[in-house]
Amino acid sequence: MIESFVPQASSFAAEIDNLILLVTVITMAWFVAAQAIFFGFIFKFREKPGQRAMHIDGYKPEHKRWITYPHNAVLVFDVIVLVFAVKAWNHVKIDQPTPNTTVQVIGQRWAWTFVHAGNDNAVGTPDDIKTADELHVKVGDIVRFEGTSRDTLHSFSVPAFRLKQDIIPGRVNSGWFQPTVAGTYTIQCTEICGIGHGVMAARIVVDTAESYATWMAANAPSGT
Repeated sequence: MIESFVPQASSFAAEIDNLILLVTVITMAWFVAAQAIFFGFIFKFREKPGQRAMHIDGYKPEHKRWITYPHNAVLVFDVIVLVFAVKAWNHVKIDQPTPNTTVQVIGQRWAWTFVHAGNDNAVGTPDDIKTADELHVKVGDIVRFEGTSRDTLHSFSVPAFRLKQDIIPGRVNSGWFQPTVAGTYTIQCTEICGIGHGVMAARIVVDTAESYATWMAANAPSGT
């Protein structure tokens, strides 16, 4: 359903969408049930000719069950959501797979700087490729990113990947993603970081193996 509006372009995007859908279905089902019972009781116990509206204080056992039973059922659904949420959290945040490449993501007012590992597959060496507001990765690669900020709090977000990671000054926050569909996707800052927050947009280009090799060769520092 969500992919009809925002494409799924990473290996864990479907899992995140399924979790969002699960929470939405459960909460909507309980909302509809609660409203149906609420208005049903209003109609059933309303004032009628020759009969006053019934006052229910909620202290009698037959009345209290309308609270305790749904409450216990909600707790069961909370546990179900928690199980799937922890599973997704561990997959995306904790059990980070061995990466094929590493990039640095640097946020600043109001732009993104990316440092791509060169042919030695290591960041912080002379063959690094630096770009502004455009990140290039290869489809199918597991990409580890290391994010930091030069000034204030930012948030690195790629909606098509279902990826969001706070970028904090004085700290390196790492994460990973595996793009599965070649194309160009939007990068956003989803943390209000100042007057230019709304224009702090960039793009991530998911290249095929051939186009990625061409881009790497064209942008490699001279002498490397």
